Amino acid sequence: MSREILLLVDALAHEKNVDKDVIFTALELALASATKKKHHDDADVRVAIDRESGEYQTFRRWQYVDYDLLENSAYQIDEEDERSKGLAIGDYYEEPLENLEFGRIGAQAAKQVILQKVREAEREQILQDFLARDEKLVTGVIKRMEKGNAIIEVGRIESLLPREQMIPKENLRVGDRVRAYLLRIERGGRGPQLILSRITPEFLVRLFELEVPEIEEGLLEIRSAARDPGLRSKIAVKSNDQRLDPVGTCVGMRGSRVQAVTGELAGERVDIVLWSMEPAQFVINAMSPAEVSSIVVDEDAHSMDVVVEEEQLALAIGRNGQNVRLASELTGWTINILTVDQAAQKNQEEYAGVSQLFMEKLDVDEEVAEILVQEGFSTLEEIAYVPLAEMNQIDAFDEDTVEELRKRARAALLTEAIAKEEKVEEAAEDLLTLEGMDDATAHQLAAKGISTMDDLAELAIDELVELTNMDEERAKALIMTARAPWFK
Repeated sequence: MSREILLLVDALAHEKNVDKDVIFTALELALASATKKKHHDDADVRVAIDRESGEYQTFRRWQYVDYDLLENSAYQIDEEDERSKGLAIGDYYEEPLENLEFGRIGAQAAKQVILQKVREAEREQILQDFLARDEKLVTGVIKRMEKGNAIIEVGRIESLLPREQMIPKENLRVGDRVRAYLLRIERGGRGPQLILSRITPEFLVRLFELEVPEIEEGLLEIRSAARDPGLRSKIAVKSNDQRLDPVGTCVGMRGSRVQAVTGELAGERVDIVLWSMEPAQFVINAMSPAEVSSIVVDEDAHSMDVVVEEEQLALAIGRNGQNVRLASELTGWTINILTVDQAAQKNQEEYAGVSQLFMEKLDVDEEVAEILVQEGFSTLEEIAYVPLAEMNQIDAFDEDTVEELRKRARAALLTEAIAKEEKVEEAAEDLLTLEGMDDATAHQLAAKGISTMDDLAELAIDELVELTNMDEERAKALIMTARAPWFK
């Protein structure tokens, strides 16, 4: 019988061009399945075939699990079972079973298991060969449509282009040859499947790499891309060779290169903009075709106020906000579009707000406050700690006035700090009533705005870990304790 097994494995491995171990594993599963039907359907049966001799042994096994996790004694044991002695959680206890004769197995059942495993192995091998080529841009023919999704044959691999990953309003039909970007690989019951996309910005980048040889040669780089699929997109390009015009190179002779990309994207218009390491200049370039009058950068908020003339406003915003939205996605900055008049009004409001702050906190009149704002001061910290030499350069103030202003600014900051510390102390005292909370953690949370039990209860475990660097178990325990009143 062992000789028959070895001959069968040799024949199938040769015929299906798969590793012998795959066939051995399939046979082991077939024998185990048939043995289970004979003895106990719920039993866990393991069959081990010797790869050299073809001899095999059959075992019934039980997994050692924690007492609380015991579900079925047909294949599990816990600490109360004597057979668990010497085992660690997750280990198996095995007892030999009589081997089922190979010739008496339901031949059809064994054949189905073997063929299924062989098919899975073939699909996996095809997939691994495909992945080894590292292809992200794939081309295939639509075999059929299922509920609006396209099933595409890419080489010998069946791929899925979901309806939501198709360019809006494009009409794909069975037999069409299409390109798409490999989004991910899903492993389901029917084996691995490629999930494709035609709307991701990466698809646009790969198409340009295909059409522009200078990108592959490293002379040109696409630094970022943003899309409104089927309508409009933007890419930011950078040249690594000063002799090369990056925008003109991507456009091509008489627009041939960009037109080829547009044709593949169902007429999607592509704006090619020059990348810049200076964020403000990059945003100005990305706002093309609108002309920018001025720009104000807010590093803290990671946003920019882009000022344009009234007649440029519609162009800057674009239809349904398309131009500014794409520019924002391309650059990674939040962009606020303002007209010259709106910008002036905003500046005036900010100017008045800072003046009012200085009048209240420094106890000075409007004239002194306005001089400080005009000289570029916008916070109390700047007045308190800017180098004395810079303050003394203000013609309107003498040295005594400068010293008094700095003293008042420092006093105001100290008062604010004390008030904030008192608030933190109050919040920490509230948090310290929570079981398991310690003084250092309570102060750390209060200083970061987590000032009540409800604030703590609303945090996710990973958020609390990030805020305090505590371990996950403790974070989970604290949050669950804080949430306890919710369930009463």
